[in-house]
This record gives sequence, structure tokens and C-alpha cells, in this order.
Amino acid sequence: MVNFDFAIVGGGILGLSTAYKLQLKFPKSSIVLFEKEKSLAFHQSGNNSGVIHSGLYYKPGSKKAKLCHEGKHELIRFANEFSIPHELCGKVVVATEQSEVPHLEKIFHNGKANQCEGIELIDTKGIQEIEPFVKGVKGIWIPTSGIIDYKKVSFVLSEQILKINPSSKILLSHKVSTVNQTENQSYISVNKHTFLAKKAIFCGGLFADKLALKDQLNLDMKIVPFRGDYYDLTEKGKHKVKNLIYPVPNPNFPFLGVHFTRMINGGIECGPNAVFSFKREGYNRTDFDLSDSIDALSFKGTWKLFQRHWTQGLKEYKRAFSKRLFLQSLQKMIPSLDQEDITPARSGVRAQALDLDGNLVYDFKIEKNRNHYHVLNAPSPAATACLSIGKYITDQIEP
Repeated sequence: MVNFDFAIVGGGILGLSTAYKLQLKFPKSSIVLFEKEKSLAFHQSGNNSGVIHSGLYYKPGSKKAKLCHEGKHELIRFANEFSIPHELCGKVVVATEQSEVPHLEKIFHNGKANQCEGIELIDTKGIQEIEPFVKGVKGIWIPTSGIIDYKKVSFVLSEQILKINPSSKILLSHKVSTVNQTENQSYISVNKHTFLAKKAIFCGGLFADKLALKDQLNLDMKIVPFRGDYYDLTEKGKHKVKNLIYPVPNPNFPFLGVHFTRMINGGIECGPNAVFSFKREGYNRTDFDLSDSIDALSFKGTWKLFQRHWTQGLKEYKRAFSKRLFLQSLQKMIPSLDQEDITPARSGVRAQALDLDGNLVYDFKIEKNRNHYHVLNAPSPAATACLSIGKYITDQIEP
């Protein structure tokens, strides 16, 4: 058996941020981090849209609102300190028709309550000064939104953990099989070896609920995967987007809608849509895993979600298999886009917690189970808030 002071399960940006914050607080304590894949930030952390969120949408007073606001500033300081490419390029949210304006204004007041610096309402002329090809009747300008490479952030975090304490370990291709704990000791079986730790933190993303069940934690929710497909703008279409362009989200559908994102490498992404995935790590449109499908579809909350949103869900599925329909969604904001302006690109899978009534668990959900802490729900803006979430967990821990 190998002894460590702390064990972290999950080598995404949240696991690494938590390990980093722990190592700063307890520099002489040893940490072991387990990642089941062959590289860090392999899933959500390395497949998101790379946006630094401002805190615009989140319920005032929620963990999301508070930790996004704090985390954004800390992330920017971290990026500056370690020369990670990033840019506060700004974002415009666009109402394309008059019926969307009341919800746009509600979002604006929400952003003001969440201390989004520099936020302002703009008219059609203001929109086109920022994004000349966008057609809208009213918009919100948020100058403090930005872009960054979260995979690069993850790698720098890993370097700093080992620099602070060379006795700590980051172990790739190490999948946790069993978890047990006594009053003051954790036993974690990985690759047929047992590791001991005084405390353990689980940041399992798409498998957060599975890890919690291994730890005998009673759950009232389940992680249900949703795939998001992206298109890239071609060289022909790139000039039509300057930075970040978002629609007014449908208040009756729990996702933000397809948007345009300038990436830190210079490309422009369009998307994502949101479709139920028949595999927890299913990045292709036809991916299927029997066990994952039974697990998600045997949960009554899944069916309640489907019943509530089946019309929009069907539209999302059709759009996933149709470039023409995807383009039509994008043309709502940029009418001049055509088929030659977009090309199919990558996909990502988001881990979304559902409750028994089929509601998306809104806020970050972190639960303690004796010596263990489980990050059970960490959707967007978790990457923006990664360092503040790591601090939030670390503040609860004593050596």
C-alpha cells in the first residue's frame, strides 16, 4: 500500500484546480491524483468552447454566480502569472426579434446583480458596431467575457502541483475500481493496487455519480450525458465573426442555444446543440453503450425531462444530423451565412445532473461523505470558476 495525505480522483480542470489549491494550502502534504485516461483534461475540460464567462446568466446569490465572479478574476491572474494565452474580447447577446427583448432585459438585470463589469444594453447600431454581420433588434454587450485554452490551464496546474511538492504524484491511465473509508483513512483501489489517503476528493465529471455510489453516498440525482456538436467557420466565413456572439436563450429550454465563439487559436466555432447521448463518453452521433443507456433511461427523472422538452429535443436531434438545419439556427443571428461558410467539426459531452423530477440540477453540487468530498454537479461555468471551486473545497479541509 502507498500512503498519501490527499487523493484526488479526476484529472480534469476541477480535479487539478482542487489539487493545486490543496498543495498551496498544505505545501508539505503529499497528493496523489488519479486520471483514468492517458492524458489530462481529456473529456469536458479539453472539449469545451474555451470561454471565460462573466456570470451573466446565473441566479444571484447562487454558488454559480459567486464562484464564477471570483473564479474569473482568479483565472485571469493565473493566466497572466503563467503566460497562458487568453483575451477578454467581449461578448454580445443578441435578440433577433422583438419577442425576445423582455427576456434579454431580464438577463441584463441579472448580470448587473452579478457584478458583470461594463455590461450595457445596446441597440441595432451598437450590435453592428461590434459585430457588423449580426442582425438584431437589441443586445447586451459584456466586455469582460473572454477566451482561453482550458487544456493549457490544466497542464500548467499539473506542473505547479509537482513543483510545489515533488513527492506528490499525478498518475495517468489509473482508473479507480473501489473506494472504502474508515474513521480516519481512505482506501482507494486503482489498477489492482491500493492507495491510502487521509482525505479524498472526487471530481469525476461524467462519472461523478458512479464514483459517489462506490463511496456508498445516497443520491437523489443522476448524471445524464448530453452531446454537443460544433461546426467551424471556413476561411470563407471567418470574417463574419469578430469575437463571441450568443442568442437570447430559450427560457423554456435548459441550454443556451448555438452560438459563435472565437477560439484562442484563431478559429471560429459554431454550436453546440444539445442532444441526449446514449454513451457517457460518446462523442460521435451514433455512439452507443448498452450499460450507459439503461442507466440513464431507467432513471425516472430522464423521462420527465423528455416529456417536458420533447418538442425542442426532437428539433435538436434533427439539427444534429442536418447541416441545413444547423445553418438555419446560425442564420437567425448572421443571415448572410451560407453552406460554404461552415464545416462539421468536433463534439463534446457535458455531464448534467438531473433530479428525480427531471429538472436540471441548477447549482454546483458538492457533498461531504465523512473523509470524502464529491463534486456531483459542475456544469458551465465550472471551467471559469475552477480555481474558486478548488478554494471552496479546500477551505473545508483540515490536514
